[in-house]
Amino acid sequence: MKLYSFFRSSAAYRVRIALNLKGLSYETIPVHLTKQGGQQFSETYRHLNPTQLVPTLIDNGLAIGQSVAILEYLEETHPEPALLPADAAGRARVRAIMQSIACDIHPLNNLRVLKYLKHELGVGNEQRDDWYRHWIAIGLEAVESMLANSGDTGLFCHGDTPGLADALLVPQMANARRLGCDENAIPTIVRIDKACMELEAFRLAAPDNQPDAEV
Repeated sequence: MKLYSFFRSSAAYRVRIALNLKGLSYETIPVHLTKQGGQQFSETYRHLNPTQLVPTLIDNGLAIGQSVAILEYLEETHPEPALLPADAAGRARVRAIMQSIACDIHPLNNLRVLKYLKHELGVGNEQRDDWYRHWIAIGLEAVESMLANSGDTGLFCHGDTPGLADALLVPQMANARRLGCDENAIPTIVRIDKACMELEAFRLAAPDNQPDAEV
């Protein structure tokens, strides 16, 4: 497998976690999102992924974009260890947590949105960061409620083994910390994030441990 990735991309981070949890080996191919005007905009990469976003997973000649689609693909093609619950209700709950992050938080703070705010709308850096923190706070407080008020929450988002919801939560928390977001309102998330980061699969996937990591 080959994973086209950018070390700081939370979407690529999700996939790295899942690959590690499943014990799958893969080659990382860095795609720098700002150098050379953004390497994702090259004709070669656009041929692989028309959205010109990362990540892209290549498996036996098949190119898959969109991180959640990749996660579902890995779950179906490599079902052990399972990263989704065995029951339909559990899978629906985990997917709701995943989509709260992937659909409600991440798109508003994606790099291309932040660049548009700054370069096209003239939003200053401080206001841009306030935008980022605002949407993370709203989104993570909703996820906190989903986790704190459910008996299905265990050591991790769903039970006592890590799964796909955790694979999305940890990268989002990394973004929140990088922007100095307030963690006081999300104690359950903070606890789960800490439990995840005690596992090698999560530590190895972290941005600082990637071949293209920058200070």
